[in-house]
Amino acid sequence: MRIGILANPQSWYLADLRRAAEPRHEIVSLSFEQLQSRLGSGHGCRCGDMLLDQLDAILVRTMPPGSLEQVVFRMDLLARLEANGVRVVNSPRSVECAVDKYLTSARMHEAGLRIPATWTGQTADEAQVAFEQLGGDVVIKPLFGGEGRGLTRVSDPDLAHRAFRMLEQLQSVIYLQQFVPHEGADIRILLVGHEVYAMRRRNPLDWRSNVSRGATAEAYAPSDEEVAIARLAAKVVGADVAGVDLLPGCDGHLYAIEVNAVPGWQAISRATGVDIAARVVAMLESDKAACRRGGS
Repeated sequence: MRIGILANPQSWYLADLRRAAEPRHEIVSLSFEQLQSRLGSGHGCRCGDMLLDQLDAILVRTMPPGSLEQVVFRMDLLARLEANGVRVVNSPRSVECAVDKYLTSARMHEAGLRIPATWTGQTADEAQVAFEQLGGDVVIKPLFGGEGRGLTRVSDPDLAHRAFRMLEQLQSVIYLQQFVPHEGADIRILLVGHEVYAMRRRNPLDWRSNVSRGATAEAYAPSDEEVAIARLAAKVVGADVAGVDLLPGCDGHLYAIEVNAVPGWQAISRATGVDIAARVVAMLESDKAACRRGGS
């Protein structure tokens, strides 16, 4: 197979996938910034000089910032490739959903999953009211982003007001979730097709449990309930490869916090001893074989 990887050329994940795939498969490095399309004579989707329609699969391993126009074009181009038979993991619709915390939370809530009480809006005054209604202890999250970047816990009304005013002036959407008291640990479940891998992350020095923020990770055997929650969360987003974060609260409830459609696996691979990159490649091989059987 020829597999394109949309990633930073220096990405650890690009190198890890190349290690796992070659020499059986060819790995091609792709850049979102170089995506282009031609309609009419010599039509096709390209990345620089490479014709993407000839790839067997594309793995999305990054979501670089861009203007609204750039992001929409990039997703539209990936959707065209998908419609033309190129396997895109995860699908552009899935990535669009998962990158948007409001849309992901709304879909999880509608599916019956327990999430922290959440408010989303655009004005500081309304956010201040929501702050009080959420108990005066909230986590402000950027609508887009991951790995704990930009998360701020606020329990002081004056500081909350200043933060909301700043976000309003920046014309940002204000996304608030009620802080869930917990014991400094959460669960990351990584789904690779039908396969399930999990780790528990602990951080005694920070309420955020991201490994990138100093948390330690250990292999974890998830319960049937936890796996079912993770599968449903990935399903509502539409992701075949997904990182689902679950938070056991001090109230005894299990909260679905986030679904990542471009999940990292460096920490979970270390914790579990599983070669996740090889499992991702094996999933693509299985998909390709199934496609051939379906077309025969």
